[in-house]
Amino acid sequence: MSLTNSSPLEVAKAASISSRGLAILPTKARNDALTAIHHALQESKETIQAANAKDLELATKSAEEGELSQSVLKRLDLGRKGKWEDMLQGILDVRDLEDPVNKITLKTRLDDGLTLERVSCPIGVLLIIFEARPEVIANIASLAIKSGNAAILKGGKETTLSFQAISQTISNALTNTLVPNNSIQLLITRDVVASLLDLDKHIDLVIPRGSNELVRYIQNNTRIPVLGHADGLCSIYIHQDAENDMAVKILLDAKLDYPAACNAVETLLIDEAAHSTILPEVASALLKRGVSLRCDAPSKAALSSSLPKSQADTLQEATEEDYTTEFLAPILAIKTIPTPPDASPSTSCSLAIAHISAHSSKHTDAIITSSKEIAEQFQSGVDSACVFWNTSTRMADGMRFGFGTEVGISTNKIHARGPVGLEGLMIYKYRVKGTGQVAGEYGVGGKHWKHERLPLQG
Repeated sequence: MSLTNSSPLEVAKAASISSRGLAILPTKARNDALTAIHHALQESKETIQAANAKDLELATKSAEEGELSQSVLKRLDLGRKGKWEDMLQGILDVRDLEDPVNKITLKTRLDDGLTLERVSCPIGVLLIIFEARPEVIANIASLAIKSGNAAILKGGKETTLSFQAISQTISNALTNTLVPNNSIQLLITRDVVASLLDLDKHIDLVIPRGSNELVRYIQNNTRIPVLGHADGLCSIYIHQDAENDMAVKILLDAKLDYPAACNAVETLLIDEAAHSTILPEVASALLKRGVSLRCDAPSKAALSSSLPKSQADTLQEATEEDYTTEFLAPILAIKTIPTPPDASPSTSCSLAIAHISAHSSKHTDAIITSSKEIAEQFQSGVDSACVFWNTSTRMADGMRFGFGTEVGISTNKIHARGPVGLEGLMIYKYRVKGTGQVAGEYGVGGKHWKHERLPLQG
């Protein structure tokens, strides 16, 4: 890794050259580099956290002056609830995963002595533009090295000291490894994002990590493919047959485990038939933990008559805008799903799916129900990257999925979707091995194709 003030074009060209060397390194060389990074970060913990503390101090002042959001401030803190430990463990988890490079995923005998193979290979050069997430450097460096991709990183000014401390540590660690120095570059020149986004001849994929504004700016200003998501508008639907204790447990985790996360729940959908059975217990638990509830008219009426007056008086009326808002704070919008008389349970589920289809950002949505049939209807009908049954939306995470770590969550509908780990950083090529055959020999009056599927091994 190198910290560089070079021009974006020079950085991109250097990354492109290094990517070719990194892609052909043996597995052991790439794994040894990850071990070196892990040890170096572990030994430099105090230095890095001191730098992070200074960034936090400056960012706190900016937040107090209204120049920085509270959600960005929370993402900046490396000392938050195991973030440092998770970052280090993620490096080892990635190291210990199976090598994704040069895996044969398709093998076909086209004809005798003529074989087709589809083989996994690195995408090439990744550009990661991120805000307020100092752990991203370690995550990206680990995944890029393991997958054989070069990476260019451009961080936000609010975490300059943290980025530089982590980057310098990783750079020193890689000095004695076989990983080319320019495989991972942190660009510290200011105001170069627009120039980087023009370099589609040298950069193969952009991965934004930050605010909606950042992601949408990148999506609208580059010809390079963009992997990521702009919004994390996650919903949980409580079906009328859900278990009360489970619903309370899941909602508290989904809303409060880390409210500033993109996989925190923002909208609660609940069957009208559950207004008197499940909703009061769920709402009371959330209110006791400081969550502000924005209710539609039916849910507000139900809660006003069932909750203690001290809690009922805090309820707010929801607007239509609340159901398309990523609060990133202890705020939850509640929407009633009608329970038509004599209708089947699947009818309410269909209405919940329709609401999600109209409002979701296609990130993560979940259902709480005791019915396998209703759960399957929901999971099949909701078109999101992650669709869960009886668990928290906070489960949408590369580490929790066993990917080691992730470069981010993708709501794309091509290539990679959901938490993106090693597999999402790979593409493939087709290799054909022949013995002198040419295309003109096949067809009417000529040779016939065999097209026999072969085992991947052997």
